[in-house]
Amino acid sequence: MRAMQFTGLATLEDQAEPLALCDLPRPEPGPGQVLIRVHGCGVCHTELDEIEGRTPPAQLPMTPGHQAVGEVTAEGPGCTRNLRGKRVGVAWIGHACGHCKWCREGRENLCPDFRATGRDLPGGFAEYVVIGEAFAHELPESLPDIEAAPLLCAGAVGYRALRLCDLRDGEALGLTGFGASGHLVLQMAKALFPASPLFVFARNAGERKFAHSMGADWAGDTEEKPPQAVDAMIDTTPAWLPVVAALQALTPGGRLVINAIRKEDGDRDALADLDYERHLWREKSIRTVANVTRQDVRECLELAAKGAVETTAEVLPLHKANEALQRINRGGLRGALVLRVSG
Repeated sequence: MRAMQFTGLATLEDQAEPLALCDLPRPEPGPGQVLIRVHGCGVCHTELDEIEGRTPPAQLPMTPGHQAVGEVTAEGPGCTRNLRGKRVGVAWIGHACGHCKWCREGRENLCPDFRATGRDLPGGFAEYVVIGEAFAHELPESLPDIEAAPLLCAGAVGYRALRLCDLRDGEALGLTGFGASGHLVLQMAKALFPASPLFVFARNAGERKFAHSMGADWAGDTEEKPPQAVDAMIDTTPAWLPVVAALQALTPGGRLVINAIRKEDGDRDALADLDYERHLWREKSIRTVANVTRQDVRECLELAAKGAVETTAEVLPLHKANEALQRINRGGLRGALVLRVSG
């Protein structure tokens, strides 16, 4: 089968094409696993974090990709869900133990045995992928493959971040950064909190224009002052400056949710400007998003199936995965990028 893999860690500046197209044996499903013929797979900034070493894979070489959609073509021994022939999605969460403290509390995203698709397990930048049947998500008929793919990470992790905001309808929500996740979160917020004003902070003028077209009430630069203080903010950027700017934009008692698996070191100096009185005092709080649960994925897909969320995605062939990574690295995208793998 065709697959895109990387064999070492390097920045995109040092290695412009870290992924290589290769021919691999088709995997076989083990006990409790299903084999999926991948139709398409979304491309995420987390792939950059893996390749550049901020969240490196468990072993090399690795096939990335954690927003895969396709058809189940085979089931391993002991499978009970009868998924063969059905369309499913594979998300970042590829395994959790099911019996630790966090799993029992419904926070399997914090499981010590958490394993991520495309980092700890081979992912969806390939014609076939194997996953435990418990971690395959049946896709609603109303969601085409390309529209469903970004919902499996950009959508699901954005949905989790929105829940962690503890937003009440009518409170102002800010989004700093407006890429694949931001354009989905804005739609979710409009559906779930119709009275809340929505403000977008983005350094790229194209992203700000896109935010306006999606229904944002205001869009400005990263450090620009919004029309009013913000009650909750979601940061989806890989940088530190937006975090400091977001804290200053918050109202007393405001909540910042950082939705990033790692932060890059390029602008760490921005933290030197962090001032307790301006940025943190008066009961402002910071939370971080760590991975997703299967419930996040299910609820995100259900919300999209009801028509509340529409994905804006550009499709590229599998062999152009490196081009997709470079474009994500440059920023300024309108929505998500999805690789067409087969079908």
